[in-house]
Amino acid sequence: MQTNPLVLFSAWIIALSFFPFSLKGGETLKSEVVLELSISEGNPRNTEGDIVPLKDGRLFLVYTRFTGGGSDHDTADLVSRVSSDGGHTWSDRDEMVVANAGGLNVMSVSLLRLQDGRIALFYLEKNSLTDCRPVVRFSTDEAASWSAPVGIIPDSETGYYVLNNDRVIQHSGGRLLAPLALHHRPDWEKPDWNGEVGAYYSDDAGESWKRSGQWKKAHDSGGKRVAAQEPGLIERKDGSLLMYIRTGAGELYRSESRDLGMNWSDPEPMGVASPQSPATIERIPGSDTLVMVWNDHSHLPVAERKARTPLSLALSHDEGKSWSKTFVIEPDPKGWFCYTAMEFTPEALLLAYVAGEQSPGKHLSASRVRRISLTELR
Repeated sequence: MQTNPLVLFSAWIIALSFFPFSLKGGETLKSEVVLELSISEGNPRNTEGDIVPLKDGRLFLVYTRFTGGGSDHDTADLVSRVSSDGGHTWSDRDEMVVANAGGLNVMSVSLLRLQDGRIALFYLEKNSLTDCRPVVRFSTDEAASWSAPVGIIPDSETGYYVLNNDRVIQHSGGRLLAPLALHHRPDWEKPDWNGEVGAYYSDDAGESWKRSGQWKKAHDSGGKRVAAQEPGLIERKDGSLLMYIRTGAGELYRSESRDLGMNWSDPEPMGVASPQSPATIERIPGSDTLVMVWNDHSHLPVAERKARTPLSLALSHDEGKSWSKTFVIEPDPKGWFCYTAMEFTPEALLLAYVAGEQSPGKHLSASRVRRISLTELR
């Protein structure tokens, strides 16, 4: 008799709640590359994906496949691959999920299993430099088909918003939250690439959305404006929300909300050295441990925190207040690693991320999926 994979997953989560994770700095963290999404003629860039488990045990990956060029504004589609063996191997052919629908493109996928059992597919629909907004589609048949898109941001609030891949969360209380950075609006004289951060939230499972309170800009200790871009969210054990933010200050910043994302504190340094590159933080299911993947630049002076390499991993056992020593996942000094999506299986942590190189036109070119056994995090 075949065991339902969701039953096994639930049992695994219960077991993890009694098992501490304690990666020690300097240990060798074994991992393997299980999928390489290389570029080819007519396909100059593959980036920004996410993974969700299906009820039959397969893993479903959606990523952005560019066809019109390698810039953020070139033509792109959302396509999928699947794994039937826990992420060890993947299908070798792309399947279309969303064909290019915007005036420019579609990109930056977040996949989320909702509490009502549906799968939500979030992505950016980019029409112009003043109109880039996230939409969401839903699947009730395990990603075989998708509903019509629901706009998260109304026409009255049109602007150039950025929602990174693997960013949307559902709070334990049911609220959906999409962390965003705003950079331009049609009535602005020019774009603000430093950005301001906030969130949109939904209390009806994604059918309608509301804007959080005053959006926040970031400043250094001297009051100088710094970039606040590509935010992500974590629900802490007490139900409050931690927002982590890419900045241009040589470190990540943080903001918090204690009213389910309706209002946010002023961004402040998080104490994590980083170039102007996004981090990804998620909780190991059923545990008190957070996993962060980012470009650790703690060995560099602030002025030299530029390149998106190495790709590193660290753990937190106090809800993100402090972090363990780091382990390097991708050490190549000529590489360019960013936009990481995380997915946990009963046996492994899967990372899907950009794996480019520091040469013209190749920074955001290819993508990679890496598998790390959970035993390596113990």
